[in-house]
Amino acid sequence: MDQSLPTTRDGRRAAGHPAVIDTAGVTRSFDALVAEALAAPIEGWNFDWLDGRATEERPPWRYSRRATRAIAEADRVLDVQTGGGELLAEMLADAPTDPAMVAATESWAPNAARACRTLAPFGVRVSVVEDASALPFDDATFDLVLSRHPVVTRWDEVSRVLRPGGRYVAQHVGAGSNRELTDFLMGEQPVASLRSPERAEVDARRAGLDVRDLRRATLVVEFFDIGSVVYFLRLVPWTVPGFVVDRYRDRLSDLHRSIETEGAFRCHAQRFFIEAVRPG
Repeated sequence: MDQSLPTTRDGRRAAGHPAVIDTAGVTRSFDALVAEALAAPIEGWNFDWLDGRATEERPPWRYSRRATRAIAEADRVLDVQTGGGELLAEMLADAPTDPAMVAATESWAPNAARACRTLAPFGVRVSVVEDASALPFDDATFDLVLSRHPVVTRWDEVSRVLRPGGRYVAQHVGAGSNRELTDFLMGEQPVASLRSPERAEVDARRAGLDVRDLRRATLVVEFFDIGSVVYFLRLVPWTVPGFVVDRYRDRLSDLHRSIETEGAFRCHAQRFFIEAVRPG
């Protein structure tokens, strides 16, 4: 479950951006911006708090549109690591037909509780399941498994719960996503292949799935104030493992000054789309 920042990119400089100007027209301090980010709630995965403060390009394949079409063609649907359920709810509302059964999993209790509330109108059963655990469903239960930005993918479990002919349709975070931000705060770090699309394809095939589609994209991400960086790192802590403000205060201060000078901090998110089918 990784980031999906707001999409609008207007090129405004941070020094004149509303997020960093107080009601008296005075530029807000590093401490004020950080304190605001630390106080903001992080339940759910809609990133509304970052609207106007950070942006991210969208991949060209339009995952939600593809997933919505797949939902319309499915009878039994599972959304793995659903977050707060916001995206699944949107897709269910947009689908022209309703599946007979929809289930979802989520590992983080606050998100699971939010998903239960968000998805209740659609009759979705939400199960609290650790990301690397087995899925609590019988073999060959679903003809569609969805996942958007999973932390861990249990390919063996995806294959097991899919019916013959069933599909896995997902958007994953690729290796080295936002590595410029990681390296700025931590120093240059090696990029592991664990999240690479090539590794995903190999693991899916080992689990008995046929990979029908695999696409990659590198997307520009911009942060317009240091508060947006801190909030993002709270919500996506694996970008800087063990992140706490006090540990990285000096580097965050450097980044704050850089944003004030340059107008934004730019990095690049890695994404890939994958569709795999369990042979009939």
